[in-house]
Amino acid sequence: MTRDDFQARTGVSRETLDGFDRWRQILVETSAHTNLVARSSLDHFWERHALDSFQLMPLVSRETRLVADLGAGAGFPGIALALGFRDRGQAARVVMIDSVGKKVAFLRKVIDELGLDAEARSVRVETLDPAEGFDLVTARAFAPLNKLLGYTAPLLKNGAEGLFFKGRQYQDELTEARKSWTVDPEVIPSQTSDGVILRIKEVERVR
Repeated sequence: MTRDDFQARTGVSRETLDGFDRWRQILVETSAHTNLVARSSLDHFWERHALDSFQLMPLVSRETRLVADLGAGAGFPGIALALGFRDRGQAARVVMIDSVGKKVAFLRKVIDELGLDAEARSVRVETLDPAEGFDLVTARAFAPLNKLLGYTAPLLKNGAEGLFFKGRQYQDELTEARKSWTVDPEVIPSQTSDGVILRIKEVERVR
């Protein structure tokens, strides 16, 4: 997939496309000395990272104002969402959480250079305060579902919706998670892989 293919699939503006491309360039430059993503994936940025992340945008309510992206890494999907919100004129802020300092430094560089309504925090996800009022929580390649629900249950119970990327073995993760949690996600097939996106609105710990 090329830059132009990505624009054709998403319909983003030229300005937003330039933002994605600059993000890609910073990622390539940084990866020369800092391991942020698998080097082999850089050649497939537009599909494996950009489109894979951006596919969340049609699933996100236009009423969303505050997003938590857990284990944000190199910004997938957090940076893509921040670019997407600006593209559709939505006043939403993305808070990207990662405990690894070098990843947070990278995210802050991209946020500053692209002028995004976003922030990167070098904290552990369990320290997030539900009272901040998150509307949406996302995670991509962060933790098994059982553990992920443990982290996000306080946010989900406070009104947030979860959109979680999972691979082809998601059923196994769901079976394991249901030993501890009552959860009934909407399963949305991924546009870029044989994985899925799990949309979760309610969760309760099994008593």
